[in-house]
Amino acid sequence: MILHALFELFGVKGWLIIISVFLILIDYIQNKNPPNFPPGPRPLPFLGNVFTGVDYKTMDKLAEKFGNIFSLRRGSTKIVYVSGYKAVKEALVTKVESFARFVTPLFNEIYKGRGVSFSNGYSWRKQQQFAVSHLKNFDEGKRTLEKNIQRESHFLSEAFKEEQGCPFDPLLKINNAVANVIGTLVFGHRHEYDDIQFQKLLRMSAESVYLTGSVWNELYDAFPSIMRRIPGPHHTIINNYKTLAAFLKEEINKHKLDWNPDEPRDYIDSYLAEIEKRKTDKEAQFDVDNLALCMVDLFEGGTETTTNSLRWALLYMIKYPLIQEKVQEEIDRVVGRSRLPTLADKANMPYTNAVLHEVQRKGNLVPLNMSRVTIKNSTLGGYFIPKGTIMITNLSSVLCDKSEWETPDIFNPGHFLDSEGRFHRQDAFFAFSAGTANPLLNIVHCLAKK
Repeated sequence: MILHALFELFGVKGWLIIISVFLILIDYIQNKNPPNFPPGPRPLPFLGNVFTGVDYKTMDKLAEKFGNIFSLRRGSTKIVYVSGYKAVKEALVTKVESFARFVTPLFNEIYKGRGVSFSNGYSWRKQQQFAVSHLKNFDEGKRTLEKNIQRESHFLSEAFKEEQGCPFDPLLKINNAVANVIGTLVFGHRHEYDDIQFQKLLRMSAESVYLTGSVWNELYDAFPSIMRRIPGPHHTIINNYKTLAAFLKEEINKHKLDWNPDEPRDYIDSYLAEIEKRKTDKEAQFDVDNLALCMVDLFEGGTETTTNSLRWALLYMIKYPLIQEKVQEEIDRVVGRSRLPTLADKANMPYTNAVLHEVQRKGNLVPLNMSRVTIKNSTLGGYFIPKGTIMITNLSSVLCDKSEWETPDIFNPGHFLDSEGRFHRQDAFFAFSAGTANPLLNIVHCLAKK
């Protein structure tokens, strides 16, 4: 009787309004920011700031309005964005112990706590230690990486010559060449540039990287239980990773046929030996499934960033012919035309080294860093960051920070040269990350520096 009377009193519309106000009030109370939390645009009830762009240009505009440390809400998830050299350095270097990698719902669906890039804790430490030590040891004495680069650069230049001076898109050829350098270390052989299956995998890998920067990725991370049931490009990302992992498992199975634990040929052979060694250490997760996902990490992470670096280098050399002439002059003077360059030549080529670093700075290869999460209550730039808060650093803002670079908006190799023309690495050169924030790129770069 009472409910019937109340229903007649307020009517259907009235009750809908009351329920809506009640739900909005609950949403406000549950998602209210703690005192001294970074400011940000007002979120919509339930949705948060899900319609706010996720690209670095939007982040730059929000930083201008709210400061270098601001917050957004995706659904019920609070995310703190950090811009500018000083703030990013504090987050990634000074207070690195306050943060751990955050595995987003989408990549948790793909990796399920495995691999190198999207895992944490004991398993992650053991996987990273193994990858670093075995890839370095495998290259030690054999100069495998250098030989692979020299050989592949020859194949790439020959592929360019086949175009006979006609316009063409170098993307697939460069991508294939870089993948071959990484692939030779990981699974022991290269693929020809006309290998249709391999080219398909490279396109799928590039497509996945592109889609992870789209709004579909953000929607999945904000509402995983809903997006899991809705068709869209987010499923393309998941399926592409599954296809790549399946391809790499085929490589693993081929290795098993003639595997000799006493004579490892590549990363796969070494990992298979580690599986046997750690049979009793289940927590370390050394198994074939994890091997495939670690290979995905090494293969994809090393290929994408290097390919884009080379593409930007070609563009800037075309756009700035005088800089191109100086690079060519230094190459001719130090290396000459009768031999291939080696890593030992790097110390005698400061200008070329400076140009390559400026390519990575101006090319803005990784605008937004991988997500981190606070593992304890902390402060950042004077703001309170409670435990469990997700943080994303805007590396693009560091590479264009006007307080750190003389001409941040201009391609200028002088950023990396001292007054005497010697190479000088700038503290604000966060082209990929800083500290231990990106373990995958740390592994790849530790090989490149040898």
